[in-house]
Amino acid sequence: MSFSDLTDNLNKLTQQGLYRSRRVIESPQGIHLQLNGKSVINFCSNDYLGLANHPAIVQALKNAADTYGVGSGSAHLICGHSTAHHALEEELAAFTGRERALLFSTGYMANIGVINALVGRGDAVFEDRLNHASLLDGGLSSGAKFKRYAHVDTAQLDKLLAQATGNKLIVTDGVFSMDGDFAPLPELAQAAKKHDAWLMVDDAHGLGVLGSHGGGLQEHYGLGQEDVAVLMGTLGKGFGTFGAFVAGSDVLIETLIQSARTYIYTTALPAAIAEATRASLAIVIKEGWRRDKLKALTERFRLGAGQLGLQLMASTSAIQPIVIGDSQRAVAISNALLNEGFLVSAIRPPTVPQGSARLRVTFSALHEEHHIDRLLDALDKVKA
Repeated sequence: MSFSDLTDNLNKLTQQGLYRSRRVIESPQGIHLQLNGKSVINFCSNDYLGLANHPAIVQALKNAADTYGVGSGSAHLICGHSTAHHALEEELAAFTGRERALLFSTGYMANIGVINALVGRGDAVFEDRLNHASLLDGGLSSGAKFKRYAHVDTAQLDKLLAQATGNKLIVTDGVFSMDGDFAPLPELAQAAKKHDAWLMVDDAHGLGVLGSHGGGLQEHYGLGQEDVAVLMGTLGKGFGTFGAFVAGSDVLIETLIQSARTYIYTTALPAAIAEATRASLAIVIKEGWRRDKLKALTERFRLGAGQLGLQLMASTSAIQPIVIGDSQRAVAISNALLNEGFLVSAIRPPTVPQGSARLRVTFSALHEEHHIDRLLDALDKVKA
């Protein structure tokens, strides 16, 4: 393949409405962003609780930088594991009701590392068809037999599990990032116990946001470590900082320390980020009003969108996709909304299935009711 072939491929993406471009943000994250010198209201961030620029968390980062500096220097197993990392791991374990937790530099690395550490040749991994790319990549790279079941179809999963041999790992998103719906965790936990399998849940979009204390989808369903053996969470969404963690039993965490290549062979995230996350975690636990407000805003939007005849998906989470279908039309509506002062991303294949391009609207606890109403007015104006 030559560079001219690459150019041809890029041109095809443009013609199909699938070309992706970066927008340069000139301000801190929040509901108000500066974009190319223009102020816009942000409806596409994963900063669900509005903590990415919280003054107490920013101050914790600054204070920790004075103590620990900027870089962590090396991997956790060399000399990069600080008291800040260790304290955060212990607090995350307590928060999730697990014996231990282990920090990873990103959610992508956590998912790849966990799956590859737990299953390999002769084993089997079972994944929801709409799982995040990192989970799919982890399953494919593991060398285990890779089986995908129809979205939230536990009956099909049960049949696949019955035919499998070796170690068996069920892998699912908690809250599906592009649809906003929930995985049926109680039924998945039952299937795991029935077939002597592990259940791994990536609750990146649920932790901090769902449950009365922010414990995520497992708290929403009243489940614990005996139900969900492997819990992965990211820190750059509801917690507003950066990084990821895996929580579970002592033997799981020790296995990952010894075997997860994406943990062993990478530099630890900065200790100052760990300290900032400790401050964030305290706010997540204490300020339940953020979750309550997020729920109320979501319900207000769904009611108004229904009155406008917009095609929503079956989501009660802060992720509210509006299905458009055609990729180019989704981009056109996204651009029209930007002209009206609203930043809403158009999500297109291969991130979502062909013919299901959508506007992915997300909410923050920092939004107010009048922001929701103004967005609905703008959608009514540009939807045609």
